[in-house]
Amino acid sequence: MATLVGLSRNEGNIDFTFSSSFVDELKIDQSVAHNGVCLTVVKIEDDTYTVTAMKETLLSSNLGLLKVGDRVNVERSMLMNGRLDGHIVQGHVDETATCIDVRDADGSTYFTFEYKQEKEMARRGYFTVDKGSVTVNGVSLTVCAPTENAFTVAIIPYTMENTNFCDIKVGTVVNIEFDILGKYIARLQELK
Repeated sequence: MATLVGLSRNEGNIDFTFSSSFVDELKIDQSVAHNGVCLTVVKIEDDTYTVTAMKETLLSSNLGLLKVGDRVNVERSMLMNGRLDGHIVQGHVDETATCIDVRDADGSTYFTFEYKQEKEMARRGYFTVDKGSVTVNGVSLTVCAPTENAFTVAIIPYTMENTNFCDIKVGTVVNIEFDILGKYIARLQELK
């Protein structure tokens, strides 16, 4: 995780400044995912780095809700010679969802999220399926108990301790990225 230590508005954009354990490994122009949103490093100084989110990104994600002191999940871009642990995640958040339930599961935790129900978006592949993949705040997860506009994920203790799932409660707004394979299949069907 990274901690937000400063933010400034620049017309419709927001510059976010973060502290994290890997600042010394970053370079200007690299991409880093923040709660699943891929952003470009624009400045590095004093053991912090700054990224800019434009208006479109702020409208479709939870980044505009961040306050100084908030923690975000961060992930650097994958090297092409690396192992793919999880599903294909692009860092292109599709929309936000709201946590509507948190339940203990004998050491693990179930989180249920609800998102806007739009038939046209579903036709374009923006939905979840049982045992399919979804990304919540940049964390690649397996879906259980999906409904028309909600889904549940099970979080193991390791994930709870090492991501901002430890800060999520009922009412928290999160970023979601639906599985890219579903979107491609829907698009191919549309073109037939």
